Amino acid sequence: MTEKLNIGIILGSTRQGRLSPQVGNWVKEVAEKRGDANYEVVDIADYNLPFLGTTDGTEPGIAAWNEKLDSLDGFVFIVQEYNHSITGALKNAIDFAREAWNNKSAGIVSYGSTGGARAAEHLRGILGELLVADVRVHPTLSLFTDFENFDTFKPAELHLTNVNEMLDQVIAWGGALKTLR
Repeated sequence: MTEKLNIGIILGSTRQGRLSPQVGNWVKEVAEKRGDANYEVVDIADYNLPFLGTTDGTEPGIAAWNEKLDSLDGFVFIVQEYNHSITGALKNAIDFAREAWNNKSAGIVSYGSTGGARAAEHLRGILGELLVADVRVHPTLSLFTDFENFDTFKPAELHLTNVNEMLDQVIAWGGALKTLR
Protein backbone atom coordinates (compact mmCIF):
# COMPACT_ATOMS: atom_id res chain seq x y z
CA MET A 1 0.00 0.00 0.00
CA THR A 2 1.30 3.44 -0.89
CA GLU A 3 1.55 6.30 1.55
CA LYS A 4 -1.16 8.94 1.30
CA LEU A 5 -0.24 12.31 -0.12
CA ASN A 6 -0.30 15.41 2.08
CA ILE A 7 -2.34 18.21 0.52
CA GLY A 8 -2.37 21.74 1.93
CA ILE A 9 -5.45 23.91 1.45
CA ILE A 10 -3.85 27.36 1.37
CA LEU A 11 -5.94 30.33 2.44
CA GLY A 12 -4.97 33.18 0.12
CA SER A 13 -5.93 36.19 2.23
CA THR A 14 -4.92 37.65 5.58
CA ARG A 15 -7.31 40.58 5.93
CA GLN A 16 -9.87 40.95 8.71
CA GLY A 17 -13.31 39.70 7.70
CA ARG A 18 -11.95 37.47 4.97
CA LEU A 19 -14.11 34.70 3.56
CA SER A 20 -11.33 32.25 2.72
CA PRO A 21 -11.56 30.31 6.03
CA GLN A 22 -15.19 29.41 5.24
CA VAL A 23 -14.30 28.24 1.76
CA GLY A 24 -11.15 26.43 2.89
CA ASN A 25 -12.96 24.57 5.66
CA TRP A 26 -15.68 23.52 3.22
CA VAL A 27 -13.09 22.19 0.74
CA LYS A 28 -11.43 20.30 3.60
CA GLU A 29 -14.76 18.74 4.65
CA VAL A 30 -15.42 17.62 1.07
CA ALA A 31 -11.86 16.32 0.71
CA GLU A 32 -11.77 14.38 3.95
CA LYS A 33 -14.84 12.37 2.93
CA ARG A 34 -12.76 10.97 0.07
CA GLY A 35 -10.15 9.29 2.28
CA ASP A 36 -7.52 9.43 -0.49
CA ALA A 37 -5.05 11.88 1.08
CA ASN A 38 -4.25 13.81 4.23
CA TYR A 39 -5.74 17.29 3.93
CA GLU A 40 -5.04 20.32 6.11
CA VAL A 41 -5.88 24.00 6.00
CA VAL A 42 -2.73 26.13 5.82
CA ASP A 43 -3.38 29.76 6.74
CA ILE A 44 -0.68 32.13 5.53
CA ALA A 45 -1.74 34.56 8.27
CA ASP A 46 -0.35 32.12 10.86
CA TYR A 47 3.21 32.63 9.60
CA ASN A 48 3.43 36.42 10.09
CA LEU A 49 5.52 36.80 6.97
CA PRO A 50 7.12 40.23 6.52
CA PHE A 51 7.06 41.95 3.16
CA LEU A 52 9.67 40.45 0.87
CA GLY A 53 12.64 42.79 0.60
CA THR A 54 12.11 44.38 4.01
CA THR A 55 13.83 41.66 6.00
CA ASP A 56 17.11 39.82 6.36
CA GLY A 57 15.17 36.53 6.13
CA THR A 58 15.76 35.36 9.69
CA GLU A 59 12.20 35.72 11.00
CA PRO A 60 10.99 32.34 12.30
CA GLY A 61 7.82 32.51 10.22
CA ILE A 62 9.84 32.29 6.99
CA ALA A 63 11.54 29.04 8.00
CA ALA A 64 8.27 27.61 9.36
CA TRP A 65 6.49 28.50 6.09
CA ASN A 66 9.13 26.73 4.00
CA GLU A 67 9.07 23.68 6.30
CA LYS A 68 5.29 23.46 5.95
CA LEU A 69 5.48 23.68 2.16
CA ASP A 70 8.25 21.05 2.09
CA SER A 71 5.99 18.66 4.01
CA LEU A 72 3.23 18.89 1.40
CA ASP A 73 2.85 16.96 -1.86
CA GLY A 74 0.24 19.24 -3.38
CA PHE A 75 -1.94 22.25 -2.78
CA VAL A 76 -5.42 23.64 -3.17
CA PHE A 77 -5.30 27.42 -3.27
CA ILE A 78 -8.35 29.31 -1.99
CA VAL A 79 -8.08 32.47 -4.07
CA GLN A 80 -10.15 35.61 -3.90
CA GLU A 81 -9.99 38.18 -6.65
CA TYR A 82 -8.71 41.64 -5.74
CA ASN A 83 -8.39 44.10 -8.63
CA HIS A 84 -8.32 41.28 -11.21
CA SER A 85 -5.53 39.38 -9.42
CA ILE A 86 -4.51 37.47 -6.30
CA THR A 87 -3.95 39.21 -2.98
CA GLY A 88 -0.62 40.84 -2.21
CA ALA A 89 -0.38 38.62 0.87
CA LEU A 90 -0.60 35.45 -1.23
CA LYS A 91 1.96 36.67 -3.76
CA ASN A 92 4.28 37.62 -0.89
CA ALA A 93 3.87 34.18 0.72
CA ILE A 94 4.51 32.42 -2.59
CA ASP A 95 7.68 34.47 -3.12
CA PHE A 96 9.09 33.51 0.30
CA ALA A 97 9.69 29.99 -1.00
CA ARG A 98 11.10 28.54 -4.18
CA GLU A 99 12.24 24.91 -4.13
CA ALA A 100 9.51 24.01 -1.62
CA TRP A 101 6.97 24.49 -4.43
CA ASN A 102 8.80 22.52 -7.11
CA ASN A 103 7.33 19.39 -8.70
CA LYS A 104 4.03 19.45 -6.86
CA SER A 105 0.43 19.68 -8.01
CA ALA A 106 -2.13 22.38 -7.30
CA GLY A 107 -5.81 23.01 -7.66
CA ILE A 108 -7.45 26.41 -7.45
CA VAL A 109 -10.80 27.28 -5.91
CA SER A 110 -11.54 30.93 -6.56
CA TYR A 111 -14.27 33.38 -5.71
CA GLY A 112 -15.26 36.92 -6.52
CA SER A 113 -17.76 38.90 -8.57
CA THR A 114 -16.73 36.90 -11.65
CA GLY A 115 -15.89 33.74 -9.74
CA GLY A 116 -12.32 34.86 -9.21
CA ALA A 117 -11.36 33.61 -12.66
CA ARG A 118 -8.92 36.43 -13.41
CA ALA A 119 -7.09 35.88 -10.11
CA ALA A 120 -6.84 32.18 -10.86
CA GLU A 121 -5.36 32.90 -14.28
CA HIS A 122 -2.71 35.14 -12.74
CA LEU A 123 -1.92 32.47 -10.16
CA ARG A 124 -1.48 29.85 -12.91
CA GLY A 125 1.34 31.90 -14.45
CA ILE A 126 3.10 32.24 -11.11
CA LEU A 127 2.75 28.53 -10.36
CA GLY A 128 4.20 27.60 -13.75
CA GLU A 129 7.38 29.52 -12.95
CA LEU A 130 7.68 27.55 -9.69
CA LEU A 131 7.29 24.14 -11.39
CA VAL A 132 3.86 23.60 -9.86
CA ALA A 133 1.48 21.66 -12.12
CA ASP A 134 -1.91 23.33 -11.78
CA VAL A 135 -4.83 21.15 -12.76
CA ARG A 136 -7.55 21.97 -15.26
CA VAL A 137 -10.72 21.68 -13.17
CA HIS A 138 -11.23 24.96 -11.39
CA PRO A 139 -14.26 25.53 -9.14
CA THR A 140 -15.37 29.17 -9.35
CA LEU A 141 -17.62 30.63 -6.67
CA SER A 142 -19.72 33.74 -7.10
CA LEU A 143 -20.04 36.35 -4.40
CA PHE A 144 -23.59 36.89 -5.68
CA THR A 145 -24.90 33.32 -5.60
CA ASP A 146 -22.62 31.33 -3.28
CA PHE A 147 -22.44 33.80 -0.39
CA GLU A 148 -25.51 34.95 1.51
CA ASN A 149 -25.30 38.72 2.02
CA PHE A 150 -21.76 38.54 0.59
CA ASP A 151 -20.43 37.13 3.87
CA THR A 152 -21.85 33.68 4.66
CA PHE A 153 -20.67 30.88 2.41
CA LYS A 154 -23.52 28.74 1.07
CA PRO A 155 -22.18 26.95 -1.99
CA ALA A 156 -24.44 25.66 -4.72
CA GLU A 157 -24.63 21.86 -4.87
CA LEU A 158 -23.00 21.78 -8.32
CA HIS A 159 -19.65 22.83 -6.80
CA LEU A 160 -19.27 19.47 -5.05
CA THR A 161 -18.73 17.74 -8.39
CA ASN A 162 -16.16 20.31 -9.47
CA VAL A 163 -14.25 20.16 -6.18
CA ASN A 164 -14.10 16.36 -6.32
CA GLU A 165 -12.96 16.37 -9.95
CA MET A 166 -10.29 18.94 -9.10
CA LEU A 167 -9.11 16.80 -6.17
CA ASP A 168 -8.97 13.73 -8.42
CA GLN A 169 -6.55 15.63 -10.64
CA VAL A 170 -4.50 17.07 -7.75
CA ILE A 171 -4.02 13.57 -6.30
CA ALA A 172 -3.16 11.99 -9.67
CA TRP A 173 -0.62 14.67 -10.55
CA GLY A 174 0.69 14.89 -6.98
CA GLY A 175 1.46 11.18 -6.98
CA ALA A 176 3.14 11.34 -10.37
CA LEU A 177 5.24 14.37 -9.45
CA LYS A 178 6.33 12.87 -6.12
CA THR A 179 8.51 10.50 -8.15
CA LEU A 180 10.54 13.53 -9.33
CA ARG A 181 11.35 14.78 -5.84
